[in-house]
Amino acid sequence: MSRYAYDMAQRTLIVTWGTGLGDVATVVAELSPEIDDVRIQRLTQALTDFSAAAWRTYTHPASAADSLEINSEGWRRQGDRDALSKAADALINPNLPHAGTMIQSYVHTEEAAHCVGRALHAIDDAALRDTIVNEVQSELDALERAELGDLTGRARQAVLLSREGASPVQVEAADRLLQQNPLNGEALFIEVDPVAAGVAAAHWLQAAADVTARRSGLVPAVVVMEADNIEALPHRTPTTVLEMMSAGLSPYTTVTALVRGAMAAAEGRVPDLDALLEQIDEINELTHELGSSSHANEALRDEVRTTPLDPSRPARDLLEDLLLGIHGCRLLYQECADTAEEEIGENVEEAYERSAAAFIEELRAEAKAHRSRVL
Repeated sequence: MSRYAYDMAQRTLIVTWGTGLGDVATVVAELSPEIDDVRIQRLTQALTDFSAAAWRTYTHPASAADSLEINSEGWRRQGDRDALSKAADALINPNLPHAGTMIQSYVHTEEAAHCVGRALHAIDDAALRDTIVNEVQSELDALERAELGDLTGRARQAVLLSREGASPVQVEAADRLLQQNPLNGEALFIEVDPVAAGVAAAHWLQAAADVTARRSGLVPAVVVMEADNIEALPHRTPTTVLEMMSAGLSPYTTVTALVRGAMAAAEGRVPDLDALLEQIDEINELTHELGSSSHANEALRDEVRTTPLDPSRPARDLLEDLLLGIHGCRLLYQECADTAEEEIGENVEEAYERSAAAFIEELRAEAKAHRSRVL
């Protein structure tokens, strides 16, 4: 989402948005000295709130809801998205107080647009109003391009957002980036929607786990956990992803389910009550065995979580962990390969380089052989 601010020294209205490489800013309008500061600040707040409401239709698309029936969550989401087409009219002709009452819309995006319109009405500057109408349209154009998988220009702010779904265009773009360099995912954080990148990364993690499992003799679901014995890794999330996919879920279903759960937790909801209660029961059984005075008791209770992801940034958190999971697979693969070559007298450095190259070659071949699961 974009944030709006008032530069009091220059008397300008500015807009900023994130890009994955820091924020960028541009001047929206130069403000007349006749407009008082409070009214300008109310306008900036209304514009920021509108942007947040608009981008929520991107992060919470109606297509990701369970139902579109009347009064369902999906129905409300679709109403919010449809109302964006009427935003310009709300800016120009907002609902205003009349005879002590005022019409307010139950549709979040529509009411947010009317709030901007009322802020503009209070300022009463036709030129500024026209500028803001164009500015809002630019924001909505960026949102629409992001929905289509085009994250260039202003739409790049979507790389910082967690979404309940993923664009096939973006998943394919992420897969291409990983094909180019499966051990360096930096570009994924600045060029691709993080949920789509997570879907592609889950596919590559599965490929890496399968390759490493063949080398180590372990089952794929535990290879990242085993690699944690070589180097400290956030193994919990990659292991969860591998377990979900080993149960038959696709990378898309696995990643979007985890992200949705974390987004629900961020809103104060419990995404999976049964799973949470099961965690609590297991912890209670273990703590009962350990005794109430055990320090391990407290540590076990700290492990209870509604989601394995950071609810404030679930998609990027998941992507980071998946890429580290691939790194962990490489560590274990190389340790197994290097140990075997050391036993036959190979030079350590040469063996390391050869095993690293072999891992990447096998990983690319494995990912290519099962590419259908990600697209």
